[in-house]
Amino acid sequence: MSAYRLDVGKQRIVWGVKLDPVAGETLGPEDAAVKPSAENGFWEWDLPNGVYTAREIVKALGVLLEAIDVQLGEAANREALLANIEKTLATAGRETALPLGALALHDHGRLELSTQASRIGETLAQWARAYDGEAHGLRELGGEVLGRLVFRSRCDHHLWTHEVTDMLTGPASGPSVMQLFNEYLHEIVLLRDALLPFENWQEVPLELTARQTRGLRYTEEAHAAFLSQLLARPLDHKSLVHYAASLLAPELSADGYGFQYRHGTILPASLGTELAEAPRYLLRWYPVRMVESDERDAIAFAYEYSDYYTAPRSQLGTGSQESGGEEAETGLGGIVEASLQASLAPSGQAVISFQLRANADTYAVDLGQIFRGHRFHYRTPPADEKPISPSPIPEKSDIAYHAAAHVFSLSGLVTSEAGTHQLASGGNELVARALLGKLYPENVILLERGDADELEAAKDAGKRFGAKFLLLAGQDQARLSSIEEASAGKLSI
Repeated sequence: MSAYRLDVGKQRIVWGVKLDPVAGETLGPEDAAVKPSAENGFWEWDLPNGVYTAREIVKALGVLLEAIDVQLGEAANREALLANIEKTLATAGRETALPLGALALHDHGRLELSTQASRIGETLAQWARAYDGEAHGLRELGGEVLGRLVFRSRCDHHLWTHEVTDMLTGPASGPSVMQLFNEYLHEIVLLRDALLPFENWQEVPLELTARQTRGLRYTEEAHAAFLSQLLARPLDHKSLVHYAASLLAPELSADGYGFQYRHGTILPASLGTELAEAPRYLLRWYPVRMVESDERDAIAFAYEYSDYYTAPRSQLGTGSQESGGEEAETGLGGIVEASLQASLAPSGQAVISFQLRANADTYAVDLGQIFRGHRFHYRTPPADEKPISPSPIPEKSDIAYHAAAHVFSLSGLVTSEAGTHQLASGGNELVARALLGKLYPENVILLERGDADELEAAKDAGKRFGAKFLLLAGQDQARLSSIEEASAGKLSI
């Protein structure tokens, strides 16, 4: 079995055991989606046990729309039903089930999820239209079965459009048809909302096993709690991970910044994206098993320091007044590969180390703290956003420069009482990530270029008091390409 390799620009992160992803089909359902009900002559519906992608669940839900069409006959208006689905999955409007569009959002987390909700909702609605025209249920089950598909769906307060209301309360309709559409709306809303945490939501394998409730209703309790927070106050990372686990690993009780489950690993999406562009809160599914354990499939990933505020700290020191080739001397500037190493704690959680190797030295930083540092970092303000009271422009002589190797040699988290400090990452993203995990995450400003204009803009970034840390995050692609060419055949993956 090979290790999993994650390419980020010209660099890579290697860890765990690569898993074969779900190949776009439901795997081994244990029973049919439609079964005879307890009432003679009628049929029940549920999602069969198996492993699904989001697209496959939308396809499976299509049988409910087909049953409505069969039961209403000539009175059916499929376009009205599909339009209602689109409006329910929108983030604004009378029929929306998630009114994020009506909120004035300023925090990073809710802004990211609001964009996600729109993107996912539009795609699910498009898939619903595509599958509606293929009539899979009618071909596989026949009109007689669909005409007698009857079950109780609890009202979930999803609004119908006026056209759908006229259709479903008209003379050709009845309670059974209303239940079918209620269930469809609720299941597709649960699906959309359950996928909100995941940047690559279309790829995430969802395993449905023995459930006490129909379809995705096992997520309802976590869904209600998460949406209450999302609509009321800024999002925190812990709540997002907990909500993601409620879908993929509901048996997982421990908290963490990510987790492993049977079909892969869930970690913040920033791991696989260049830092300047990476989302701060979204998660990502990676087809890799991080920790081998005979006792459990689901394992939470714990921070080395559960509370960074009380973590041990080291003072950075005065540094030097000149930036130079410190990292070239230690070999850090030429690193193109990092590895992740996991260790199981007695609690059953795993602690993951982000490791860089240069010459004979190994530099290790807690992966969870790297994600914390990225969530809390500051950026330089846009050129058109001038502060009312600009800070004094620091002279070059006022900036203290520090070699990354020195920062890594200090114990605990690294901080300073005052001053402006620039950390020598050399534009190497892997080194910059490690430094994010080593610095106390309070007043760190990520730079993309590190030129004079950006350094000047940095004076108004971050907090207006205390020590400030400048960290160059942009990759120098030309330099990395030359390193790759020189290292060809020498790197072990």
